Order: sequence, then structure tokens, then C-alpha cells
Amino acid sequence: MISYIRKGEGKDLVLLHGYLASKESFYPQIGYFSRFFCVTALDFPGFGEAEPIPAAWSVSDYADWTQEALSALGIAFPHVLAHSFGGRVAVKLLSRGDVFDRAVLTGCAGILPKRTLSYHIRVKAYRAVKKIAPRYAEKAFGSAEYRTLSPLMRESYKKIVNEDLREDAKRIARPVLFVVGEKDTATPPQSVRVYHDLVRGSQFFCMEGCGHFAHLENPLAFNAAAEEFLR
Repeated sequence: MISYIRKGEGKDLVLLHGYLASKESFYPQIGYFSRFFCVTALDFPGFGEAEPIPAAWSVSDYADWTQEALSALGIAFPHVLAHSFGGRVAVKLLSRGDVFDRAVLTGCAGILPKRTLSYHIRVKAYRAVKKIAPRYAEKAFGSAEYRTLSPLMRESYKKIVNEDLREDAKRIARPVLFVVGEKDTATPPQSVRVYHDLVRGSQFFCMEGCGHFAHLENPLAFNAAAEEFLR
């Protein structure tokens, strides 16, 4: 069963939410863009009202599911608006060719930062502690986001956050607008600029005063920029 919200008429616009979020996280965009498009907001498996994932899915697995869901819903060559993890999935699909028409990717994740010495030390410490006290290791070293997940979702999460999408981005040939909040620490502007540099002809918009949820923090400015790009 596919969990989704659909509203409006016209060309299809698909909304892909972030990790630990749901289709409802796009309510300001659903109401706004349904005036111009047929908007479909999906719940990814494992989130919202969707069914659980059957295995530890990677970004590619989520991309495969999304492509199948679009086909099942009769959606062909839509625009896409995606946030964070949804941006990872959109990048995968955009790299495959004519899945999407135009794309607005906000707080787009998928560019891995350069690993520092402290990071490598922390990883070694985690692996050492895990051998002795696995439950403590997960609690002490895992992020707050990670600790909320089931064991299966944790394995999926590891696959997702450890995949760098630079090579996928290089293959994108569709028009893309990258939006990022000036104060975003999850996907900072310098990270999103890497995407902008890799995707030929893409556009870049940094929203002043906003963090990782720019589309919710300032929906008026975000929607106006996205509408201009999509229309």
C-alpha cells in the first residue's frame, strides 16, 4: 500500500520528505502548489503511515521503490520537490535520466564531509566498545536520530548516510534548483554548493536566517522561489 496525499490539478509535482519525517511535513507546500500542479506527497517506507521496510534499504532501494510508486500512481515525468533525505533519493533518480522534469532540492543531503582525525578515532573507539558492550556503544556513540531507530532501520541508516552521491550528481542533466538555509548545520551551504558545482546548469539559492527546514521556516520565500523555477 502506498501512503500519499494528492491535491490539485495539472502537471504532476511529487514531494519527497526528509528522514524521520512524513508527507505531512510539506503541508505549506501542498496547499500552495496545488493551485498550479497536481501535488502528490509520498510517505517513504518506514516513515509516516507507510509500511516498514523489509530489509536494510540503501538510497538506491528507496529510489527503486519511488520509481515503482510513481508508476503505480500513474505519474509520469513529474516535477519533484525534495528535502534532505528525499533529496538523496531525488538525486539517484535524476541521475537515471528522464524520471523527473524539473527539481527543487532543499537541504539536499548526500555529500560526505572530509573525514577528520577525530572522526576516525571516534569510529575506532565505537568498534572497540561495541565488542564489549554493544548496547552502551549504541547509546554513547550514536546520534539522537540514530538512537530512535529500530535495529533494521539502523542498518539502513548506516547505508544511507555513508554513501556519497557526487558521481550520481555528475550524471544529472535535468534543471535543478538547490536551496539551502544560511544557518543549516545538517547540510551546510558549502556542502550544497558542491552539488551546485557538479550539476551543470543548476541554480543555487541560500535563504537568509534559515536552518535545515527552510521550506517550513520561511515558506513564503521558499514557495515563491520554487514556483518561479518550476513554472
